[in-house]
Amino acid sequence: MSVNERISIVMLKGGFSMKLTFLGAAHEVTGSCYLLEACGKTILIDCGMEQGPDEYENQEIPVSPSSIDWVLLTHAHIDHSGRLPLLYAHGFRGKIFATGATCDLCDIMLRDSAHIQMFEAEWRNRKAKRAGGEPYIPLYNMEDAAGAISCFVSCRYGEAFSPSDGIQVRFADAGHLLGSASIELQLTERNVTKTLVFSGDIGNKNQPLLRDPQYFRSADYVVMESTYGDRSHGERPDYVKELSEIIQTTFDRGGNVVIPSFAVGRTQELLYFLRQIKADGLISGHDGFEVYVDSPLAVESTEIFQDNRRDYFDQEALELLNRGINPIQFPGLRVSLTSEESKAINEDQRCKVILSASGMCEAGRIKHHLKHNLWRPECTVLFVGYQGAGTLGRALVEGASKVRLFGEEIEVRAQIRRLAGVSGHADNNGLLEWISHFDPRPERVFVTHGDDSVCDLFAGRLRAELHLDSFAPYPGAQFDLAGNQILYEGSRQKIHKDRASKPKGSPVYLRLLSAGRRLMELIQRSQGRANKDMAKLTDQINAMCDKWE
Repeated sequence: MSVNERISIVMLKGGFSMKLTFLGAAHEVTGSCYLLEACGKTILIDCGMEQGPDEYENQEIPVSPSSIDWVLLTHAHIDHSGRLPLLYAHGFRGKIFATGATCDLCDIMLRDSAHIQMFEAEWRNRKAKRAGGEPYIPLYNMEDAAGAISCFVSCRYGEAFSPSDGIQVRFADAGHLLGSASIELQLTERNVTKTLVFSGDIGNKNQPLLRDPQYFRSADYVVMESTYGDRSHGERPDYVKELSEIIQTTFDRGGNVVIPSFAVGRTQELLYFLRQIKADGLISGHDGFEVYVDSPLAVESTEIFQDNRRDYFDQEALELLNRGINPIQFPGLRVSLTSEESKAINEDQRCKVILSASGMCEAGRIKHHLKHNLWRPECTVLFVGYQGAGTLGRALVEGASKVRLFGEEIEVRAQIRRLAGVSGHADNNGLLEWISHFDPRPERVFVTHGDDSVCDLFAGRLRAELHLDSFAPYPGAQFDLAGNQILYEGSRQKIHKDRASKPKGSPVYLRLLSAGRRLMELIQRSQGRANKDMAKLTDQINAMCDKWE
């Protein structure tokens, strides 16, 4: 008997029907995805893509995508939203509830993700054709992304809504990214009411542009992130001062400042700092210096930031707006969309600041700018975010003397600097502050979205310091919300390298299986329909089978 079968029997015997399953970001940072079954509905909270090395066995969604009623999305980052097009490709046609800014950002980010998938497939297939290998099928395509985007429904912070009987939903500002949210669900079934809060990614306080995280005051259960549950960001640096000093010394040497930057969020923060540097005249001898944003996604994201500024910006940014000052716009700001415009940046011999994606130097136009600037001792490459293990960015930060770009070995002579403390995530103190606002204490706190050891460490700290009943679930863990009972702690099976290298099945075949499940569910729901309609459906199914057999 399978784990799910055993759990189903327990649920049936106990009469319980509120069940939470942890599918992603369990003892891992990325791939956030939680399955909630309550009040006769099947709901996903986030549907993210795993990014970077995957440590534990992937947990497939244990229900057919076509049977999922809605998705509640905390924010637009791909590790929370990136599998929504795949969900749509496999039959999901429900609603995706998110804040207005998240809807806008996903409109461009999911299309961008689909573009990357298709570009990678094209590149792999050129190699496979030469080598006589099997064709590579992208995880999803642009049509799937457009389909997922069509499912989005915009919500406002603080306004409770009821998508069905017994369920009430409310979004609160998480302060992590434009439109990011923590989500509260109030579930009522069989005269039992339980309140469940998902933290999403909790933002760092006192960030530019964004408001500080909002707090919920009560909940029976809390699912919270722990990305930086093991460390403190330390004292907040004077970013404007540090950045201006780096620009000044680099320009005085006759070099460029190249900043690998994430297109959504981090680029806009840097534009905020750069506007202030220019407004306060902090760079001397280089009047009118130009700042290039060289990333189509970053340019589109910046436009969305500007379109949503009145609804989502913090008080400091709003005060600038009320004075007629755009906080992320300034003289000398240049954007490049085409590849020709990007190439022209490095043909310009004047000192400049270049913001380009990706933030870890793994892909995109930043690699071209590194090729043109890394070998020049007068230049500076400035890192402003986390650099994952095995990335080009990590290699440069750790002191690589040579790197390989586009088949050419490049000597690293430029200055490599880091702007410390820039983070969109709360540190361990910020996380503790967020959970401490619940009064009375929740019945249980589930610690997720952290490295393997960090989840356990932070859960232990919640128990020791705040006397909270905390639990760090493993992938596949299931919990009965009505009875406050752990049904299954999840699988601790880690991925072995030999297994990780083997394909898990063609995406096209998996899509076909999902379509088959959807058809079967349609047949099961057809009982009670008019005989005429059932006969018509039967004929259509038989005709399709005749065609393909």
